[in-house]
Amino acid sequence: MMSEKAKQNILLTPGPTPVPEDVRRVMAEPIIHHRTPQYRKIFEAATASLQKVFRTKNPVYTMAGSGTSAMEASIVNFHQIGDETLVVEGGKFAERFTDLAHAFGLKPVVIKVPWSEAVDPKVIEAELQKNPNIQSVCVQLCETSTAVLNDIEAIGKITSKTQALLIVDAISGLGADKLESDAWGVDLVIAGSQKALMLPPGLSFLSVSEKAKDRMKGSNIPKFYLDIKLYEKGLKDWDSPFTPAVTLVIGLLESLRKIEKAGIENVWKRCTEYAAFTREQLQKLGLQIYSKAPSSTVTAARVPEGIDGGKLVKIMRDEKGVTLAGGQGSLKGKIIRICHMGAITKEDIQKGISVLGETLEEMKMTAKSK
Repeated sequence: MMSEKAKQNILLTPGPTPVPEDVRRVMAEPIIHHRTPQYRKIFEAATASLQKVFRTKNPVYTMAGSGTSAMEASIVNFHQIGDETLVVEGGKFAERFTDLAHAFGLKPVVIKVPWSEAVDPKVIEAELQKNPNIQSVCVQLCETSTAVLNDIEAIGKITSKTQALLIVDAISGLGADKLESDAWGVDLVIAGSQKALMLPPGLSFLSVSEKAKDRMKGSNIPKFYLDIKLYEKGLKDWDSPFTPAVTLVIGLLESLRKIEKAGIENVWKRCTEYAAFTREQLQKLGLQIYSKAPSSTVTAARVPEGIDGGKLVKIMRDEKGVTLAGGQGSLKGKIIRICHMGAITKEDIQKGISVLGETLEEMKMTAKSK
């Protein structure tokens, strides 16, 4: 028989995150057709609310697909084959920009950053001065695999003085870590639905500055489904070029209403407070915080010596109903990651860390008895 603890479902991963009941409820209503005034009204309202969360007056395009689809759109729509792009590699997800650059004939210039550290903006500045042909700078707001927060404001001050576009992967960080797209000079902001926006996976978003729009005119990389010009044309009538994820867009409007009611500044503040609480509680368990520039989106902590981090996550998920994230790439089995954004509550975090402490003690006792 399944234990009571195993029956609980506390989701503390950095995506998917919990979907609030009222958002689930509106998505459970009978589906509507997307080529109707009814849907267009919903899509228009959702797009206007997205601009507030992105902190931008620029258009925000919505695509059916995971966050990676918007990452790909940021490459294929705003570059020419052979362009040099500066990629900040400080974690597993940062490497995806390098992979995308290679896939579409760009020449990535890679800045390798130790995985626990944020990039030094001065290193980016030096690289741009050394190589004025660089057409874009690709960097994460929050590198999800390491829980590191990069200083996008400082980077934006540098790139705004050059021809390079600033492309920010905010798939995890948007709505948790502070991001002022327009004020900080960010040209392309990428986001996804299953993080702080409190939705299931399936939607991706891309905001586009005027500087980036000008660059889009000269792009010669083949594209079709992710051609932003098609989405721009559709947006004029609050439509989309291809069948949208209707149910998710309906849920999106509801989740954005919740964020707007709370106020995005208050949402940032709450995530910052929960992040500090999470780090404090993990340290009380004797765990070392991994990131030297911690994010308000997710916290990473080193697994104690002699403990298999992968096994720890599996036991907590399958036997106790608490789902954390483990490490990726070179950090596999070495860290655990706990999310504190979106609909996650302080009580969820408290319960999750309590179960974490209990499970660690059990694993240590088992190791001693062998």
